[in-house]
Amino acid sequence: MLTNRQNIRIEWGDCDPAGIVYFPRYFEFFDACTRALFERAGLFKRDMLKKYEIAGIPVVDVKANFKIPSRFGDDVVVDSSVATWGRSSFVVHHRLMKGNAIAIECFETRVWAAHRGDSEQLEARTIPDAIKAMFHAGKRGKE
Repeated sequence: MLTNRQNIRIEWGDCDPAGIVYFPRYFEFFDACTRALFERAGLFKRDMLKKYEIAGIPVVDVKANFKIPSRFGDDVVVDSSVATWGRSSFVVHHRLMKGNAIAIECFETRVWAAHRGDSEQLEARTIPDAIKAMFHAGKRGKE
């Protein structure tokens, strides 16, 4: 199973007045980590949108469990992988590690989406088997 590892340094602007990461920033980190995971599989967004004629892979559900806060100057690591594949959706599992401890565990459900005809309305499409195969290539995350 393909995994991507992303190192992140917590910056001053990521934190709230209490000195801990303001929670929406984590979701920005996870979105960037999903992009990096797809790039690790060889799927660059601009090319993917054009080749597969999709509008994107929007988040339709997200669940996160916050266990340990992160603060300015902390170095954290996010391990990301696709946990499950459905017909037109998939779940990305992110584990934000602070040292050896899981600080946050997040599950994003995303949909393989395209425009319906010439409208701006989106509809789910079947994820091509070739896409799923790219994530089962047995590659490892960045060390």
